[in-house]
Amino acid sequence: MTVTTRLDEKTIEIVKSTAPVLEKHGEAITKRFYPLMFENHPELLHVFNHANQQQGKQQKALANTVYAAAKYIDHLEAIVPVVKQIAHKHRSLQVKPEQYPIVGEHLLLAIKDVLGDAATDEILEAWGKAYGVIADVFIQVEKEMYEEAAEKKGGWDGFRDFVVAKKVKESDAITSFYLKPKDGKAISEYLPGQYVSIRCYIEGETYTHIRQYSLSDAPGKDYYRISVKREADSDIKPDGIVSNYLHDQISEGDVVELTAPAGDFVLNMDSFEPVVLISGGVGQTPMLSMLNTIVEQQPSREVTFIHAAINGDFHAMDNEVTELANNNENVNYFLCYENPTDYDREQNRFDKEGYVELEWLQQILPDNQADFYFCGPVPFMKVIKHGLKAWNVPEEKIHFEFFGPADQLD
Repeated sequence: MTVTTRLDEKTIEIVKSTAPVLEKHGEAITKRFYPLMFENHPELLHVFNHANQQQGKQQKALANTVYAAAKYIDHLEAIVPVVKQIAHKHRSLQVKPEQYPIVGEHLLLAIKDVLGDAATDEILEAWGKAYGVIADVFIQVEKEMYEEAAEKKGGWDGFRDFVVAKKVKESDAITSFYLKPKDGKAISEYLPGQYVSIRCYIEGETYTHIRQYSLSDAPGKDYYRISVKREADSDIKPDGIVSNYLHDQISEGDVVELTAPAGDFVLNMDSFEPVVLISGGVGQTPMLSMLNTIVEQQPSREVTFIHAAINGDFHAMDNEVTELANNNENVNYFLCYENPTDYDREQNRFDKEGYVELEWLQQILPDNQADFYFCGPVPFMKVIKHGLKAWNVPEEKIHFEFFGPADQLD
């Protein structure tokens, strides 16, 4: 897309000159920003993930985005890929154009609060102008996404009612939900790797909770399947509140609300190069969609599915992947268990004990000539990315997704 900056040279100069200050104080600013905004506009708590707020993940992600925008204010095309990634989340959460001025107003208030006298009127005016341009870029991108989601066959705008047609316990921690539209009409296609947002009204909670869950089956079915890990209770109350609600209180026949599929972590279906799918824990959900899609639509494409789990008790969908590997010559399947049970050992259920490491990948893969996709806990993904880079896998062949706000793997 073409991005028109529409800022005068003085404004650009001021914004770029303050970029190092934002890099240094970015998280402090965003930590001040959210309480200010929620105090004045508590209705936005219906949209934001409360657990990410309390853990500081959202603040860090926003700080990184603001810093990048300041750094590239005269060349915003450079951050369009990041904008599109965030815009997918915004569209999935139903963020609307009228909410952007609210964010801008409170971001400037937070900058003033944190920087004090250093945030002169001139700096705040420059940042107000810059924010307006950046917001316009997001609004433009999201407008196109809203239109595409609503206009495609089986698509829709906003939240749509789905019935839980089937609920399947996959492991001690993961349960799958098969969701069919309550109105009985068609549902939109999606790309393998995409997710849906589910909105929950939980008894005793003042605000609704929205979470994104990857679609874990191939597209083209009359249902969507999400496979949800029960998150352990923690001192941070909202952490796990939705996953526990789905596991404990949602049954077959119940109705839930979904937005249309979104996300840019998707399998390249235009390529027939070998694919390596590497997952840790519930990070296998988008990989299962990719694997099933390759088997159904690209049966001659070589695919290696590598999964890491604590042990067999926590390993979901093993039978599904094993069956695919046994019935399709193009599918290779390897398992790494961190702490195998005695039964795992007796049944020889895994290929490696411990962790996924580069040395093992080099043993089980013929070479590094493949497209690599991976997802899982952040420490797991850091190890995978560093290993692939050490193996000289080109950057454009490395694809990954975070569950939650974006983080840094370098």
